[in-house]
Amino acid sequence: MPQGYDFIVVGGGSSGCVVANRLTENSACRVLLLEAGGKDSHPLIHMPVGFARMTTGPHTWGYTTVPQKHANNREIPYAQARVIGGGSSINAGVFTRGHPRDYDRWAEEEGAEGWAFKDIQKYFIRSEGNTILAGDWHGTDGPLGVSNLSPQFMTNAFIQSCQEFGMPYNSDFNGAKQEGAGAYQTTTRNGRRCSSAVGYLQPVRKRSNLTIRTGTFVRRVLVEKSRATGVEVWSAKAGTETIYAENEVLLTTGAIGTPKLMMLSGLGPAAHLAELGIDVVRDVPGVGKNLNDHFGIDIVAELTGHQSLDKYNKPHWALWAGIQYLAFRTGPVASNVVEGGAFWYADANAPSPDVQFHFLAGAGAEAGVPSVPKGSSGITLNSYTLRPKARGTVRLRSADPKSAPLVDPNFLGHPDDLKTSVEGVKMSREIFSQPSLQKHIRNIRFPDDSVKTQADFETYARAYGRTSYHPTCTCKMGADNDPMAVVDPQLRVRGVDRLRICDSSVMPSLIGSNTNAPTIMIGEKAADMIRGNY
Repeated sequence: MPQGYDFIVVGGGSSGCVVANRLTENSACRVLLLEAGGKDSHPLIHMPVGFARMTTGPHTWGYTTVPQKHANNREIPYAQARVIGGGSSINAGVFTRGHPRDYDRWAEEEGAEGWAFKDIQKYFIRSEGNTILAGDWHGTDGPLGVSNLSPQFMTNAFIQSCQEFGMPYNSDFNGAKQEGAGAYQTTTRNGRRCSSAVGYLQPVRKRSNLTIRTGTFVRRVLVEKSRATGVEVWSAKAGTETIYAENEVLLTTGAIGTPKLMMLSGLGPAAHLAELGIDVVRDVPGVGKNLNDHFGIDIVAELTGHQSLDKYNKPHWALWAGIQYLAFRTGPVASNVVEGGAFWYADANAPSPDVQFHFLAGAGAEAGVPSVPKGSSGITLNSYTLRPKARGTVRLRSADPKSAPLVDPNFLGHPDDLKTSVEGVKMSREIFSQPSLQKHIRNIRFPDDSVKTQADFETYARAYGRTSYHPTCTCKMGADNDPMAVVDPQLRVRGVDRLRICDSSVMPSLIGSNTNAPTIMIGEKAADMIRGNY
């Protein structure tokens, strides 16, 4: 075990596992990876269908938002992973990257020089180990396993209904065109989840220059004379310790955890820190601001029979599904539930799709989502505005590191977000009304027939929307003249030497898709930049 460390990586999530892997490719580079959560030993983590049980429970921090004033003052569950692999260990495994325009916007309009799509595409390709697709848009040898599912019967009916609605079929959302409907590729390999921990960390765990510590909670970053020197940690085994880094401290605890840790370390908005009695090491006003997340709204239909995955809620069918999976790694357990999707336009004049859909071949699969009567089977269609204009905040509740932060995504805080979200719900209901799905639907239970007017749909959106697990942008990167930019395009924290942030919090704005693959891309590019400096 190394006696000293060149780099301390704080957070063993989607990006942290990437950074630890890439830095330790140099045998002379000593890396310590710290994760507050435990190991990914729970079997449901590795079964794709286990996603439905992972959005609450011991592998999350159990956060809820502050009351959302534009969403009926609801305190909405806000799943953040607390396990090695982070979000990639508990999410639905949907593999999408976003539209190239998203990254060009970062570079051309938001001060993120070097992050245009032409600059970062190679990192997507380097990370990807696609078992089906290849060519200019895909990698086949990367650590992140990507494969096709065998869609359920109702998923195929959904894809056909989207075509009947007017969308083209799309076999590759990460190719030359994003718009259309199809089955999602997922971050799975041989019927098992390929999290960042599985793809990047597991193969290199025995490297002599890599130390991995789970169950280790980082209380603060140590900063001396405007330079990060190490971290103060606590664990049940060793109590409180101080660990030093000779080169850099790298924060990869995500868009909620990273601003929280920054502020606990005295790096954040000075007035807020002073209110809580935290010594201000450096006034960094952008820390915890600019929170940007997708607000997903579900519609749910009851089926005429047991055509969806809900069939397997019955014990004898669940037993059969388990046998099938154990024997062949196929069947319902190999499904991520969120099998199909689409990218489409609420605004026909938008330059790229502005709404994304996720089709779930079941009902009530996730905590907080409405379901169908017991004994029935159902399906769910989720939609969200791809580039919401509302911005929220992450703030400290107190100076106690154990206290949950105050998370305010400010859902529907901009009128354009509400307008686009309502169009997504309306389109969802129209998709359910197309022949290929309609013949299997007894009735649409949420929203029911009483929801008719624009005001009715707005009320529904406020009542049933929730996070889509894509928090970003709370320590955003930007140019020198941007007062809210926390890091520069090299991901270096402004005003603090040898401290970088290498996770989804550095995104200048939310990209138009799921965020796991882009977060892994950030880890890949960060590792290259760090290696270029040493």
